[in-house]
Amino acid sequence: MTQQPQHTKTKRYGMVIDLDKCTGCGACMVACYAENNVPFRQDESDKMRSLNWIRVMKVDNGKPFPDTQVCYIPMPCMQCDGQHMEGHSPCVSVCPAVATDYDQTTGIVSQIYTRCFGCRYCMAACPYHARKFNWWDPKWPADMEKYLNPDVSARMRGVVEKCSFCYHRYQKARDKAYVEGREELHEDEYQTACAQACPTNAIAFGDLHNPEHAVYSLSRSKTAFRLLERLNTNPKVYYLSSKSWVRRKADNYLEGENPEQIREKARKAAATH
Repeated sequence: MTQQPQHTKTKRYGMVIDLDKCTGCGACMVACYAENNVPFRQDESDKMRSLNWIRVMKVDNGKPFPDTQVCYIPMPCMQCDGQHMEGHSPCVSVCPAVATDYDQTTGIVSQIYTRCFGCRYCMAACPYHARKFNWWDPKWPADMEKYLNPDVSARMRGVVEKCSFCYHRYQKARDKAYVEGREELHEDEYQTACAQACPTNAIAFGDLHNPEHAVYSLSRSKTAFRLLERLNTNPKVYYLSSKSWVRRKADNYLEGENPEQIREKARKAAATH
Protein backbone atom coordinates (compact mmCIF):
# COMPACT_ATOMS: atom_id res chain seq x y z
CA MET A 1 0.00 0.00 0.00
CA THR A 2 1.47 3.32 -1.07
CA GLN A 3 1.13 6.53 0.85
CA GLN A 4 -0.83 9.32 -0.79
CA PRO A 5 1.39 12.11 -2.25
CA GLN A 6 1.49 15.27 -0.18
CA HIS A 7 0.14 17.45 -2.99
CA THR A 8 -3.00 15.32 -3.41
CA LYS A 9 -6.09 16.62 -1.64
CA THR A 10 -7.63 13.69 0.24
CA LYS A 11 -10.75 13.22 2.28
CA ARG A 12 -11.01 11.41 5.57
CA TYR A 13 -14.62 10.51 6.19
CA GLY A 14 -15.48 9.84 9.80
CA MET A 15 -18.24 9.83 12.37
CA VAL A 16 -18.82 11.55 15.71
CA ILE A 17 -21.42 10.02 18.04
CA ASP A 18 -22.68 12.00 21.04
CA LEU A 19 -23.33 9.40 23.73
CA ASP A 20 -25.09 11.95 25.93
CA LYS A 21 -27.78 12.14 23.22
CA CYS A 22 -28.01 8.43 22.37
CA THR A 23 -31.07 6.73 23.91
CA GLY A 24 -30.27 3.23 22.67
CA CYS A 25 -33.41 3.11 20.50
CA GLY A 26 -31.72 1.04 17.78
CA ALA A 27 -33.00 3.14 14.87
CA CYS A 28 -29.46 3.19 13.45
CA MET A 29 -29.42 -0.61 13.37
CA VAL A 30 -32.78 -0.82 11.60
CA ALA A 31 -31.71 1.78 9.03
CA CYS A 32 -28.50 -0.13 8.40
CA TYR A 33 -30.40 -3.38 7.84
CA ALA A 34 -32.68 -1.74 5.28
CA GLU A 35 -30.04 0.33 3.49
CA ASN A 36 -27.41 -2.39 3.07
CA ASN A 37 -29.58 -5.46 2.45
CA VAL A 38 -28.41 -7.11 5.65
CA PRO A 39 -30.31 -10.41 5.93
CA PHE A 40 -32.10 -11.33 9.13
CA ARG A 41 -33.08 -14.68 10.57
CA GLN A 42 -36.62 -15.89 11.07
CA ASP A 43 -35.90 -16.15 14.80
CA GLU A 44 -33.95 -13.09 15.90
CA SER A 45 -34.22 -13.93 19.60
CA ASP A 46 -30.78 -15.57 19.53
CA LYS A 47 -28.68 -12.42 19.16
CA MET A 48 -25.45 -14.40 18.96
CA ARG A 49 -26.52 -15.50 15.48
CA SER A 50 -27.66 -12.09 14.30
CA LEU A 51 -25.87 -10.45 11.41
CA ASN A 52 -25.46 -6.72 11.98
CA TRP A 53 -23.11 -4.02 10.75
CA ILE A 54 -23.71 -1.67 13.67
CA ARG A 55 -24.42 -2.65 17.27
CA VAL A 56 -25.66 -0.63 20.21
CA MET A 57 -23.76 -1.67 23.34
CA LYS A 58 -24.98 -0.93 26.86
CA VAL A 59 -22.55 -0.08 29.66
CA ASP A 60 -23.04 1.22 33.19
CA ASN A 61 -20.90 2.83 35.86
CA GLY A 62 -21.00 -0.28 38.06
CA LYS A 63 -22.71 1.46 40.97
CA PRO A 64 -25.89 0.22 42.69
CA PHE A 65 -29.19 2.09 42.59
CA PRO A 66 -29.78 5.01 43.00
CA ASP A 67 -26.29 5.95 41.74
CA THR A 68 -26.53 3.78 38.62
CA GLN A 69 -25.81 5.47 35.30
CA VAL A 70 -26.27 3.84 31.90
CA CYS A 71 -24.72 4.70 28.55
CA TYR A 72 -25.45 3.31 25.06
CA ILE A 73 -22.60 3.06 22.56
CA PRO A 74 -23.39 2.54 18.84
CA MET A 75 -20.49 0.65 17.25
CA PRO A 76 -20.09 0.57 13.45
CA CYS A 77 -16.81 -0.30 11.74
CA MET A 78 -14.20 2.10 13.10
CA GLN A 79 -12.55 2.54 9.66
CA CYS A 80 -9.09 2.50 11.25
CA ASP A 81 -6.23 4.50 9.76
CA GLY A 82 -3.58 2.21 11.22
CA GLN A 83 -0.69 2.91 13.55
CA HIS A 84 1.17 5.25 11.19
CA MET A 85 -1.94 6.80 9.60
CA GLU A 86 -1.15 5.06 6.28
CA GLY A 87 -4.15 2.76 6.10
CA HIS A 88 -2.50 -0.32 7.57
CA SER A 89 -5.49 -1.13 9.75
CA PRO A 90 -5.49 -4.50 11.57
CA CYS A 91 -7.95 -6.13 9.14
CA VAL A 92 -6.33 -4.83 5.95
CA SER A 93 -2.90 -5.99 7.11
CA VAL A 94 -3.90 -9.64 7.54
CA CYS A 95 -6.29 -10.32 4.63
CA PRO A 96 -4.59 -12.87 2.31
CA ALA A 97 -7.10 -12.32 -0.53
CA VAL A 98 -7.02 -8.49 -0.51
CA ALA A 99 -10.76 -8.70 0.03
CA THR A 100 -10.51 -5.67 2.28
CA ASP A 101 -8.52 -2.58 1.43
CA TYR A 102 -8.02 1.03 2.50
CA ASP A 103 -9.15 3.74 0.11
CA GLN A 104 -6.51 6.46 0.30
CA THR A 105 -8.85 9.08 -1.20
CA THR A 106 -11.65 8.67 1.36
CA GLY A 107 -10.11 6.78 4.30
CA ILE A 108 -12.83 4.12 4.09
CA VAL A 109 -11.95 0.45 4.63
CA SER A 110 -13.68 -1.51 1.89
CA GLN A 111 -14.96 -5.09 1.79
CA ILE A 112 -14.98 -6.89 -1.57
CA TYR A 113 -17.24 -9.90 -1.10
CA THR A 114 -16.37 -11.67 -4.37
CA ARG A 115 -12.74 -11.91 -3.22
CA CYS A 116 -13.48 -13.11 0.31
CA PHE A 117 -13.20 -16.85 0.91
CA GLY A 118 -14.14 -16.75 4.57
CA CYS A 119 -10.84 -17.37 6.35
CA ARG A 120 -11.92 -14.84 9.02
CA TYR A 121 -8.42 -13.54 9.73
CA CYS A 122 -9.84 -10.03 9.61
CA MET A 123 -12.37 -10.92 12.31
CA ALA A 124 -9.59 -12.19 14.55
CA ALA A 125 -7.51 -9.07 13.93
CA CYS A 126 -10.27 -6.50 14.51
CA PRO A 127 -10.19 -5.37 18.16
CA TYR A 128 -13.70 -3.89 17.86
CA HIS A 129 -15.53 -7.05 16.67
CA ALA A 130 -16.93 -4.96 13.82
CA ARG A 131 -16.88 -7.77 11.28
CA LYS A 132 -19.49 -10.51 10.98
CA PHE A 133 -19.33 -13.88 9.23
CA ASN A 134 -22.32 -14.79 7.11
CA TRP A 135 -23.14 -18.42 7.94
CA TRP A 136 -26.37 -18.64 5.93
CA ASP A 137 -27.60 -17.80 2.45
CA PRO A 138 -29.72 -14.64 2.65
CA LYS A 139 -33.47 -15.23 2.77
CA TRP A 140 -36.31 -12.77 2.94
CA PRO A 141 -40.03 -13.41 3.48
CA ALA A 142 -42.27 -13.61 0.41
CA ASP A 143 -42.45 -10.38 -1.62
CA MET A 144 -39.86 -8.68 0.59
CA GLU A 145 -37.30 -8.88 -2.18
CA LYS A 146 -38.93 -5.67 -3.43
CA TYR A 147 -37.63 -3.83 -0.39
CA LEU A 148 -34.00 -4.58 -1.24
CA ASN A 149 -31.72 -1.68 -2.12
CA PRO A 150 -30.61 -2.07 -5.78
CA ASP A 151 -27.41 -0.10 -5.06
CA VAL A 152 -26.07 -2.76 -2.67
CA SER A 153 -25.36 -6.36 -3.67
CA ALA A 154 -26.74 -9.17 -1.53
CA ARG A 155 -23.96 -11.35 -0.14
CA MET A 156 -23.72 -15.11 -0.30
CA ARG A 157 -22.93 -17.27 2.71
CA GLY A 158 -19.31 -17.90 3.63
CA VAL A 159 -18.08 -14.30 3.47
CA VAL A 160 -17.30 -11.63 6.04
CA GLU A 161 -19.48 -8.51 6.10
CA LYS A 162 -19.00 -5.11 7.71
CA CYS A 163 -20.04 -1.46 7.75
CA SER A 164 -18.79 0.50 4.73
CA PHE A 165 -20.04 3.97 5.75
CA CYS A 166 -22.71 3.44 3.04
CA TYR A 167 -20.03 3.81 0.37
CA HIS A 168 -22.58 3.39 -2.42
CA ARG A 169 -24.04 6.72 -1.35
CA TYR A 170 -20.64 8.33 -1.78
CA GLN A 171 -20.38 6.91 -5.29
CA LYS A 172 -23.79 8.32 -6.24
CA ALA A 173 -22.97 11.74 -4.76
CA ARG A 174 -19.60 11.79 -6.52
CA ASP A 175 -21.19 10.93 -9.88
CA LYS A 176 -23.78 13.68 -9.42
CA ALA A 177 -21.06 16.22 -8.62
CA TYR A 178 -19.06 15.13 -11.68
CA VAL A 179 -22.06 15.64 -13.95
CA GLU A 180 -22.52 19.11 -12.47
CA GLY A 181 -18.84 19.92 -12.96
CA ARG A 182 -17.95 19.98 -9.28
CA GLU A 183 -15.03 18.35 -7.49
CA GLU A 184 -16.17 18.87 -3.90
CA LEU A 185 -19.23 17.31 -2.24
CA HIS A 186 -21.49 19.26 0.05
CA GLU A 187 -21.79 17.88 3.57
CA ASP A 188 -25.43 16.85 3.14
CA GLU A 189 -24.80 15.11 -0.19
CA TYR A 190 -23.10 12.13 1.42
CA GLN A 191 -24.59 10.92 4.69
CA THR A 192 -24.83 7.41 6.11
CA ALA A 193 -28.20 5.78 6.74
CA CYS A 194 -27.61 5.55 10.48
CA ALA A 195 -26.81 9.25 10.76
CA GLN A 196 -29.98 10.20 8.90
CA ALA A 197 -32.18 7.84 10.91
CA CYS A 198 -31.02 8.88 14.39
CA PRO A 199 -34.02 10.62 16.05
CA THR A 200 -31.85 12.57 18.50
CA ASN A 201 -29.21 13.64 15.95
CA ALA A 202 -26.57 11.88 18.05
CA ILE A 203 -24.63 10.77 14.95
CA ALA A 204 -22.73 13.28 12.82
CA PHE A 205 -20.95 12.23 9.63
CA GLY A 206 -18.60 14.05 7.27
CA ASP A 207 -15.04 14.78 6.23
CA LEU A 208 -12.72 15.06 9.21
CA HIS A 209 -10.32 17.13 7.06
CA ASN A 210 -12.94 19.69 6.07
CA PRO A 211 -13.35 22.60 8.54
CA GLU A 212 -16.80 23.29 7.06
CA HIS A 213 -18.13 19.89 8.20
CA ALA A 214 -19.56 19.45 11.69
CA VAL A 215 -17.36 16.43 12.47
CA TYR A 216 -14.22 18.56 12.06
CA SER A 217 -14.89 20.61 15.18
CA LEU A 218 -16.76 17.88 17.07
CA SER A 219 -13.83 15.46 16.81
CA ARG A 220 -11.60 18.11 18.36
CA SER A 221 -13.89 18.69 21.34
CA LYS A 222 -12.53 18.33 24.88
CA THR A 223 -15.03 15.54 25.53
CA ALA A 224 -14.13 13.60 22.35
CA PHE A 225 -12.50 10.18 22.59
CA ARG A 226 -12.09 6.96 20.63
CA LEU A 227 -12.38 3.31 21.62
CA LEU A 228 -9.19 1.47 22.60
CA GLU A 229 -6.95 4.40 21.68
CA ARG A 230 -3.91 2.80 23.31
CA LEU A 231 -3.85 0.20 20.51
CA ASN A 232 -2.92 2.99 18.06
CA THR A 233 -5.39 1.80 15.42
CA ASN A 234 -6.45 5.44 14.92
CA PRO A 235 -10.17 4.84 14.28
CA LYS A 236 -12.22 7.47 12.46
CA VAL A 237 -15.25 7.05 14.72
CA TYR A 238 -15.18 9.53 17.60
CA TYR A 239 -17.45 9.65 20.63
CA LEU A 240 -18.54 12.51 22.85
CA SER A 241 -19.44 12.19 26.52
CA SER A 242 -19.41 14.56 29.44
CA LYS A 243 -19.14 11.59 31.84
CA SER A 244 -15.60 10.69 32.89
CA TRP A 245 -16.50 7.07 33.65
CA VAL A 246 -17.68 6.58 30.07
CA ARG A 247 -14.45 7.96 28.64
CA ARG A 248 -12.47 5.75 31.01
CA LYS A 249 -14.32 2.59 30.01
CA ALA A 250 -13.76 3.35 26.33
CA ASP A 251 -10.14 2.26 26.64
CA ASN A 252 -11.00 -0.73 28.82
CA TYR A 253 -8.62 0.11 31.65
CA LEU A 254 -8.27 -2.12 34.65
CA GLU A 255 -8.98 -0.74 38.10
CA GLY A 256 -6.00 1.24 39.35
CA GLU A 257 -4.41 1.76 35.93
CA ASN A 258 -3.43 5.26 34.92
CA PRO A 259 -4.75 5.98 31.39
CA GLU A 260 -2.22 8.73 30.68
CA GLN A 261 0.75 6.58 31.69
CA ILE A 262 -0.48 3.72 29.49
CA ARG A 263 -0.94 6.05 26.51
CA GLU A 264 2.57 7.43 27.03
CA LYS A 265 4.03 3.90 27.08
CA ALA A 266 2.16 3.09 23.88
CA ARG A 267 3.49 6.23 22.18
CA LYS A 268 7.07 5.40 23.21
CA ALA A 269 6.68 1.81 21.99
CA ALA A 270 5.37 3.03 18.63
CA ALA A 271 8.29 5.45 18.29
CA THR A 272 10.84 2.63 18.65
CA HIS A 273 9.37 0.63 15.76
